[in-house]
Amino acid sequence: MAISFLPMAESGDETRALVQFLTSNRFPFHVMPAHSEESARKLVEEGRFWSGDSIGFWIENGPERIGLVVLDDLEEDTPMFDLRLAEDFRGRGMGVQVLKALCAMVFDQFPEIVRFEGQTREDNIAMRRTFLRAGFLKEAHYRLGWPTADGTRVASVAYAILRQDWENQEITPFEWEDVFV
Repeated sequence: MAISFLPMAESGDETRALVQFLTSNRFPFHVMPAHSEESARKLVEEGRFWSGDSIGFWIENGPERIGLVVLDDLEEDTPMFDLRLAEDFRGRGMGVQVLKALCAMVFDQFPEIVRFEGQTREDNIAMRRTFLRAGFLKEAHYRLGWPTADGTRVASVAYAILRQDWENQEITPFEWEDVFV
């Protein structure tokens, strides 16, 4: 598998491709699991995929476009990402390779980045396992931190990888319970 990332460029063709991708796939673990053409266009028009704060990339596996990723908070030394694989490519074990390739790209292209973070819902077990298999460490569990489409809330779980851990291929642990009453 040869995962690569193609930067998105603000254009009519790119807008059409983004709207098509967002409306033809469901994302059950995102705040908005299904997009209408209107909601997808609004995301694009608001600069979600290209702005001073965010950069969008198409994820490609050889000749196939398999998803997209948006890097956020790039003006900081701890950016975050939003990853969306197309439905046809989920459940194939590609997430770990995508996440490892994403880390390589981020740490290579942005030398000021110290750590790289992602979050998911507590019930997205596949993504939580993907984070761990890709070398990320769970750093936070925000109770009722993720609003869902039906108006309820679930926990948001944050994972991160340190540049030094990526470079050394190890995980720097920490002790969760380091203060007691």
